[in-house]
Amino acid sequence: MSAAPLSLEDLAAVLPAKARLIGVDLGTKTIGLALSDVERRVATPLTTLRRKKFAGDAEALSALVRQFDAFALIVGLPLALSGDEGPRAQSTRAFARNFARLHPSPYAFWDERMSTVAVERALIANDVSRARRAAVIDQMAAAYILQGALDRLARLAPGAGGGAD
Repeated sequence: MSAAPLSLEDLAAVLPAKARLIGVDLGTKTIGLALSDVERRVATPLTTLRRKKFAGDAEALSALVRQFDAFALIVGLPLALSGDEGPRAQSTRAFARNFARLHPSPYAFWDERMSTVAVERALIANDVSRARRAAVIDQMAAAYILQGALDRLARLAPGAGGGAD
């Protein structure tokens, strides 16, 4: 398999009618993961993996892809507010490229600017304790990223009237 990412439009063209996607929020210490339903309508927080070495991180992610029979990954790309790619975005691209060499799942990037901030604000607004926020923030950010991509994919579906946004 090529280690090149797909655009969301190209991913939409190859998606089976019913297939799960996994959302990935790649941090320096953790990897937040979320899972879609097979109709790709709802993203649900799944788990948070503690980062170790790449091989262990990749195996843990591969195991979840297999367990949930996920077709593809939506990887949050941490762009700067200006839209530029800094070291974190380059690191994310490298992780996805290296993972794709080990696991045949297609993947696409999704702009994740402000995802963690938005999720943290929502958790605070719902009076979630600091300890609980710390425990769920990464997987909820992954769900936020995945839901954005799911919403865009729904607009790209044939008959959805999903021209350019």
